[in-house]
Amino acid sequence: MEYTIGQIAIAVFAITGVLAASNKVNDIFGLVVLGVVTALGGGTIRDITLNVTIFWIDDFNYVWVAVATSVTAFWIYRFFRSTYRLLLYLDAIGVALFSIQAIDKSLALGHIAPFAVIMGLFTSIGGGIIRDVLSARPNLLMNTEFYATPILAGCVCYTTLNFFFPSFDHSGILSMGIIFGLRSASIFFGLSMPDCLVIKPSSK
Repeated sequence: MEYTIGQIAIAVFAITGVLAASNKVNDIFGLVVLGVVTALGGGTIRDITLNVTIFWIDDFNYVWVAVATSVTAFWIYRFFRSTYRLLLYLDAIGVALFSIQAIDKSLALGHIAPFAVIMGLFTSIGGGIIRDVLSARPNLLMNTEFYATPILAGCVCYTTLNFFFPSFDHSGILSMGIIFGLRSASIFFGLSMPDCLVIKPSSK
């Protein structure tokens, strides 16, 4: 089940990569590359940082899913635009899963909990940041969208539960629920960071 959700998440990330630049003049090669980089970027950064074999080298199915989905998104991008809100919810499931997987991988290699939290966060948002930079969009860390904060909250919850309650079997599900719940609330209600935590450019 986890593997299937992971593949779905890769597909969703690839679609968002293609959609990010579909309103500009781009050929199929450029958009497919952007989709694949978006889908695989976060996990690649994680595995390079952890100095382990990159996940899509171990299982090339991730690449095929990213390529196939990106090509599909190129041809029917108007359909995906009309269902973009649904994609955001699927994206929330994907980032929840990948962040917890990254923490597990980091802790299994003997790294400390704060580092594992950073890996969980970077894995989840890394592909999106690469996507936004390559498509010349405001990136996830440079706007007030309630995106990274739910991921950070879930990652901290997961490492805390693992430390204080190592025998608790459902810490992963609970933490993924926190990430998905907060992110879904953000999508549904249009939440963003409160003004007291935002620096606004001065008008002259």
